[in-house]
Amino acid sequence: MPQVDVVDETWIGADPDRVAARVADPASWRRWWPDLELAVDELRGAEGVRWFVRGRAAGSMEIWLQPDLDGVRLHYFLRLDPPDGRRLAPRQADREVFTYRRRAKQVFWALKDELEGRHQPRRERSETRRR
Repeated sequence: MPQVDVVDETWIGADPDRVAARVADPASWRRWWPDLELAVDELRGAEGVRWFVRGRAAGSMEIWLQPDLDGVRLHYFLRLDPPDGRRLAPRQADREVFTYRRRAKQVFWALKDELEGRHQPRRERSETRRR
């Protein structure tokens, strides 16, 4: 099991193709994760991107896009270990997890704000009947 293991998801009320285009843009990756060296493992189009991570940490990262109502659910996975095979102290590993989890929320909430604009999500029929 990797020492840094972050799993997160964010719903974005925007056209899935617009979200996929932003996720596939290498300029976004450099801005979002300037401390990670990313190499594309798989460009998956409307389904997202998978990367190899190298440099100060080694592992993998993935953004998986799943259409959901009139938006997209962005699933995020980051799995890292030190590149030299050593183990992080438990508190150091916890700090890394916290740092990357917080960064993911900042990145994806900013993307959400940018792409949604004034978007109002469609309501489920059961919700509108209760009123």
